[in-house]
Amino acid sequence: MSDIGTMAEKVGALLKARGETIAVAESSAGGLISAALLAVPGASAYFKGGGTVYTSDAKRILIDIPAADMEANRAATQGHALALARAVRARLDADWGIGETGAAGPTGNRYGDPAGHSALGVSGPKELAIVTATGRQDRYENMLAFTAAALALLERCLQD
Repeated sequence: MSDIGTMAEKVGALLKARGETIAVAESSAGGLISAALLAVPGASAYFKGGGTVYTSDAKRILIDIPAADMEANRAATQGHALALARAVRARLDADWGIGETGAAGPTGNRYGDPAGHSALGVSGPKELAIVTATGRQDRYENMLAFTAAALALLERCLQD
């Protein structure tokens, strides 16, 4: 099993042991965070749902992110990642939410962030947000790195 698979097994086991659930709103990870969590047998015990919210319309329609939150923090920032996490958590009535937003590559985004930049947020009984930067232009490798960073951040929240 891949490192991401091992990480997903760990967080899945922690969520099951705690009797808690997770929902995911991801952008530049392209659904890989959700896929990793769902690849674990028994994921139905903790996975409420997720969406690849790649555009503003998708964020509004799929996770009902408040307009004020969209205006307060531009995409690919920690504030925006937390807003995504909070919105998907509320929308799917989950104990935890993950939000991811960034630039997978091979070029940067329209805000000037380089390829390999992602902001990640976890919302739940504890909230944390980070920015990760791979320094790479490879889109798929960046998507994998963003997924690993999201799972590591969730594990950190679950263990604290």
